[in-house]
Amino acid sequence: MKTKLYRLSGLLLISLQSSLPLHAAGDMTQQQAITVKVKLGNTDNALRFYPDHLRFETGKLYKLVITNPSPQKHYFIATGLSHAVFTRKVQLLDKTHNTIAEVKGIINEIEVYPNGISEWWFVPVKTLSSTTMHCSISGHAKAGMTGRITIK
Repeated sequence: MKTKLYRLSGLLLISLQSSLPLHAAGDMTQQQAITVKVKLGNTDNALRFYPDHLRFETGKLYKLVITNPSPQKHYFIATGLSHAVFTRKVQLLDKTHNTIAEVKGIINEIEVYPNGISEWWFVPVKTLSSTTMHCSISGHAKAGMTGRITIK
C-alpha cells in the first residue's frame, strides 16, 4: 500500500511540474534591442519594401526602424505581427533623429511620411510561420509593396 502511495505521489509531482508555466531566463528588461531596418520604397519611388522578408524570434527585444526615403507617404501594416508581439513603444523621430512623440499600446499600422523615421520597439510572444506586411495606399500593394514576416 505504501509503495502505491509513493508511486501516486511521484506521478502527481511529475504532472504538476509539467503543468507549471515556463518562465524566461534572466531579466528581460535589461535586454539590448536588436535593430532591424525596413525601407518603405526608395528615392526612385519604387513601390517595394526593402527587405521584403523580416524574421524575428520570440522573447527577444527588437527595434524595427521603419524609414521612408521615397517622395510619397507609405503605410506599414502588419496585423499578424501586431497581434504576436508585446509593443513597448513606437517612437516618431524628426529629421535630426530626435524623438518627437511616443505611442504605446497595440499598433495596427504606421504611416510614415517622406523622409520620415519610426521606431517600433517590441518583443515577439507568439510564433508565426508566415504573415504579411503591406502598404494600404491605393495601388501600392498591387504594384508590389508587400512582404512576409516570420517569428520563430
